[in-house]
Amino acid sequence: MPGPRLGAHMSIAGEPANALRLGQSIGCETIQIFTRSPNRWQAPPLTDEQAATFRQVQRETGIHPVVAHSAYLINLASPDAALWRRSVEAAAEELTRCARLGVGDYVLHPGAHTGAGELPGLQRIAEGLKAALEATAAGGVRILLETTSGAGTHLGYRLEHLAWLIEHAGAGPRLGVCLDTAHLYGAGYALADRRSYRSFWAEFDALIGLERLGAMHLNDSLKERGSRGDRHAQIGEGLIGLQAFAMLVNDQRLSQVPMILETPKGPDLREDVQNLALLRSLMREDATQT
Repeated sequence: MPGPRLGAHMSIAGEPANALRLGQSIGCETIQIFTRSPNRWQAPPLTDEQAATFRQVQRETGIHPVVAHSAYLINLASPDAALWRRSVEAAAEELTRCARLGVGDYVLHPGAHTGAGELPGLQRIAEGLKAALEATAAGGVRILLETTSGAGTHLGYRLEHLAWLIEHAGAGPRLGVCLDTAHLYGAGYALADRRSYRSFWAEFDALIGLERLGAMHLNDSLKERGSRGDRHAQIGEGLIGLQAFAMLVNDQRLSQVPMILETPKGPDLREDVQNLALLRSLMREDATQT
């Protein structure tokens, strides 16, 4: 049975299509990108030529799907009204950029309540999601809410948070989920043995539904389980354990879910090459029954 498409986050330096070229050079079948600088509010507009070239190079490379990640400055949970509005506008702008590039899924961290409390934070996120999705209804891009480790006041570290947002944002099929293995581990979820693996997916399906899982970030963790810490490690060099990754890449329920590395790497991308090779070797092993 075929496994999931594997890839990594790739840089758009120069032009967005360069991320596809880089991904192809190291054997990616799928990639994640930023649509603009993740650390600035302002960004040059995406040109028609850049969008057309991206679509052409994607056809040529066969890399799919391409998933976009939101800028780090966006915080839909912020109690600061000006920052909240700016975050909604930025998210809507990035959704529009995704649509122009032909990118169907946009990964978004739910946000940090900065001391205002979890429920008020969740309520602001739901309002922000509604506003951003309504402003970009024609584009049809789906937002994938990413699980977090719960560091600081970040929301989204419990599956219940994501289920609440999906229900209260009222966005229907345009809201999904992206699971990050390091974040799940930091938040206290266990995947490393068959029993805990089965238990996690039963909980996920009951609260959210497997049909809403749009992408996964495969990252090992330098932080202890339940620590609420977020430090990514190379696959097999952290605390999660290779068995968890073996079960993930061999789980036929997840065979259509793109699995993307966000592990540390240098300019030659050697670490990505090694991690992809390791994950593919796990796919060739006898699949763990789930």
